[in-house]
Amino acid sequence: MTRSIIAFLSAVLVSSVSLGAQDFNITWSLKSTDASRTGVKASNATNVKETMGEVKGKTFYAPNGKIFKGGRTAKAAKHMIEAQPAMASSKTLVAHSAKEMVRHSPECELSNWIVDHFMVAVHEMTGKQVDLGITNFGGIRVDMPKGDVFEDDIKSMFPFKNTLCYVALKGSTVRHILEQMAATSFQARGGVRVVAKDGKLVEATIGGKPIDDEKVYGLASINFLLDGGDRLHLGDGALEIIDTGKYVIDVMLPYVKSYEAQGKLIDYEMDGRVTVIRTDKQ
Repeated sequence: MTRSIIAFLSAVLVSSVSLGAQDFNITWSLKSTDASRTGVKASNATNVKETMGEVKGKTFYAPNGKIFKGGRTAKAAKHMIEAQPAMASSKTLVAHSAKEMVRHSPECELSNWIVDHFMVAVHEMTGKQVDLGITNFGGIRVDMPKGDVFEDDIKSMFPFKNTLCYVALKGSTVRHILEQMAATSFQARGGVRVVAKDGKLVEATIGGKPIDDEKVYGLASINFLLDGGDRLHLGDGALEIIDTGKYVIDVMLPYVKSYEAQGKLIDYEMDGRVTVIRTDKQ
């Protein structure tokens, strides 16, 4: 997939000019653009002129040689080019990925990689035993690209200010959460393996053992899911909740950079942690 945030940036810049201080929501996504009219490409920190052209006065000199004297194209180009210095740090190369990891439910390499690290991070920050992890697919906004990974890729992946949390839950509560997912849709999970058939949970194990309804399990998650986010209420019935105060991006970006520091490629696999069987043909 061609990575381009040009159209998105343009929309944001135009919105910021027209809306002023008014609050508004942004839906994050990456879109492919052919840039056939201007030849503009997504730039890095050092090649802005070559990839995005330049504006002199009210005239935009596009990378493909075309000249736009005034008008909306020149105005949009001016806003985009002027924004680049402030965005330079986001275009820093931070890692390399062995393959593209595409978001999809009920399980994918990317979600497994993320939630498994949430479990490690929450354990390290709280000192608590973490037995399982749950996060939402909706909080993972873009795919992991193959090859070069820029800081912007990771910031775009985790744009929301969600914090990592530790939640202590009885096994019966964990079972209820998994039953709800089986009846609706599974979110990203770690440490737990489940089998669902026709909307019913038929098997669930944590650490290779069936869930013990009376045992207390440690859950790593995000504050968004504690009280209704994505129809989950992971905080209901909690015996203990610790909000680490750490934003997801502030945990994941250093983790991504650690791969490069060790000379490793980002890579992960699916392991069959969820099996969904449908025989009712709904």
